[in-house]
Amino acid sequence: MSALGQSNRANPKWSDNIVALAGTKPTGSSVSAPAGNSVLMGEAPPPPSESSFSDVLKAIGWQGYLLVAVVGALYAPILIKLAAQWWNDADYSHGLLVPFVSLYLIWRKRAELAKIPSKPSTLGGLLVVLGSLGIMLLGSLGAELSLARVSILGVICGLVIYFRGWATLRFLAFPIAFLLFCIPLPHLLYNEIVFPLQFIASGFATRVLEILNVFPIMREGNVLVMPGLRLEVVEACSGIRSLISLLALAAGYGYLAEKSNVVRWFMFLAMIPLAIISNGTRVMITALMAHYIGPQAAEGFMHEFSGWVIFVVATILFLALHSLTVAIRKKLGWLPPDPPAKSPKEAVA
Repeated sequence: MSALGQSNRANPKWSDNIVALAGTKPTGSSVSAPAGNSVLMGEAPPPPSESSFSDVLKAIGWQGYLLVAVVGALYAPILIKLAAQWWNDADYSHGLLVPFVSLYLIWRKRAELAKIPSKPSTLGGLLVVLGSLGIMLLGSLGAELSLARVSILGVICGLVIYFRGWATLRFLAFPIAFLLFCIPLPHLLYNEIVFPLQFIASGFATRVLEILNVFPIMREGNVLVMPGLRLEVVEACSGIRSLISLLALAAGYGYLAEKSNVVRWFMFLAMIPLAIISNGTRVMITALMAHYIGPQAAEGFMHEFSGWVIFVVATILFLALHSLTVAIRKKLGWLPPDPPAKSPKEAVA
């Protein structure tokens, strides 16, 4: 202790520093506040700043937006025809909403998207974009619109890889894949699906009416033969419109409301029989109305209104099925129980 005191007297400047570190203001000297980003002794460094969603958009730069504009110009004729089909074809009228839903899914998770580190893959992105453009060219030359339209998704994936990297593409996989619901099916595949759906709907309606035994009925192909009336189940009544719309609903709802991928797939696949049975029920109700009211009940407003009613009923059944899966998993202990409700006093506190 005495040696330290002698050293202090020999070097008073060093002694002042010792006192300053101890937290006491030294005599004849001043301690200035650190400037800039300097860190005081004992103080934690500031946390790293997180990029926002707007920063992600700004990082693309004018060159990136120019590239997107060029690709958009190449796809302009295809997109115009696609939008026209959405507007004019009732089977794909839901396509007008699908892009907005996809954008909403991205916007809803914009905070998580901004936290993903940007690791652009220039070569990988360019290869995916060029490959997709090649598919678009083949589809255009072969007059196969579906192939050219699907290539749009490949271009979107390539641009994401080019600007942000593979991790961002994995994060955006579902919103991008959801765009498939706005692309019409190829004609060959469409016919392969619609024709069996017509037989299933007419067969279901005939079988139920035979069980109810309200009036004599028989089926010839996709035509219901009733007393004094023949009711044909045409393509518009096949249920393809409601099937695709309900599948899109099931996929979007599962992504937002369910965390288990197994349950998501189960709910998505369960919508197929729900949609088919719902459409068969619609055909049966139409047959009943045509028999008791007249042929005018099978077309016009009543026909369209029954389609909306059945769509709502199928949606309610789908939501009920999901609630049932949640209740069963909680009963089996596969899901944590709901937290207890707070009392009014706890809520105020």
